[in-house]
Amino acid sequence: MKKVLGIFMILLLFMLAACSQGTTKTSESAKTEEKSEETTGEATETEEKELPKVAFVYIGVPGDGGWTYEHDQARKLVDETFGITSTTVENVPEGPDAERVIEELAQDHDIIFTTSFGYMDPTFNVAQKYPEVLFMHATGYKTAENMGTYQGRGYQPAYLAGIAAGMLSLNNKIGYVGAFPLPEVIYTINAFTLGAQSVNPDAEVSVVWSNTWFDPTTERQAAVSLLDQGVDVLANYQDSPAGIQAAAERGVWGMGNDSDMNEYAPETYVTNPILNWGPYYVDVVQSVIDETWKSEAVFYGFKEGMVELAPFGKNVPQEVQDAVEAKKKEIVDGTFDIFKGPIYDQAGNIKINDGETLADPDILSMNWFVKGVKGTIPAE
Repeated sequence: MKKVLGIFMILLLFMLAACSQGTTKTSESAKTEEKSEETTGEATETEEKELPKVAFVYIGVPGDGGWTYEHDQARKLVDETFGITSTTVENVPEGPDAERVIEELAQDHDIIFTTSFGYMDPTFNVAQKYPEVLFMHATGYKTAENMGTYQGRGYQPAYLAGIAAGMLSLNNKIGYVGAFPLPEVIYTINAFTLGAQSVNPDAEVSVVWSNTWFDPTTERQAAVSLLDQGVDVLANYQDSPAGIQAAAERGVWGMGNDSDMNEYAPETYVTNPILNWGPYYVDVVQSVIDETWKSEAVFYGFKEGMVELAPFGKNVPQEVQDAVEAKKKEIVDGTFDIFKGPIYDQAGNIKINDGETLADPDILSMNWFVKGVKGTIPAE
């Protein structure tokens, strides 16, 4: 009897132990499932952070072949890099319409790039209303806690383009069609002129204003007015290739702006400054994802890869190309500064003393022409 009872007790204990182990396993399984759910939730949250909604506001259309085209190429790089589909709004006039468009975008986007100088105040105004949205404005000077600015040192490649123009000109008469009399255009024209004079002291640069960013008809008319004056090299600061096309019809060397415009006038194309926004745009979006973004005023040049010089046209002499490349190396390695004195204004007054270098704030607010520029800067 004792033996039977003992066997019974052993079986009972074994069953209790098995039940206990089953309960423990069930409990551990539940904990694992709970932890898995938590991890999934965290992953989902992270995934949402990694996919911000991005928007771009354009002054023109990507088909302009210049300014907006380059911004749109950068947008495509952002989309490819992060696997997103960003929003674009094209042909937005500078002014009240821009503020309306930007505010509409701010209601359901995390990052908004506004890509023209005239969007500065509208962007700033909307940024005050939507502190949780990040705004990036191209070429302006107003910032806020949730608004930064960015701009390329376009004067660096402009100086090199000026060297080419100075060497190619046979009559020392160079033309330049400016967009608007804004600091970014003025300092670009000044750098271009200084570059031309560095190899051709007798060169003069005649400037006319189109007061457009993208209006091929008006820009062509402005270019023709300079061609009629006998310029034998023509540079243009607009988004369209209308100026270099007009120059090509006269057999005159032509330079565009913002993007490689060789295809529009292959026989007479020289080169021109180009902008490369893509890597910077990717960095901005990544910094937002990483929660490291901060408001700042970015002014990048050759060294950071934001500006470049377009490939030379097929008929540009090798000696011109070599001279330009040699000076580019000096700019990149920091041994040459374009706005280092002595530099004089149109009237012959010293603006930058011998040995002094112009600071960035003075470059970004430039409102005077260097000696050798023929033209005026209209009053505001």
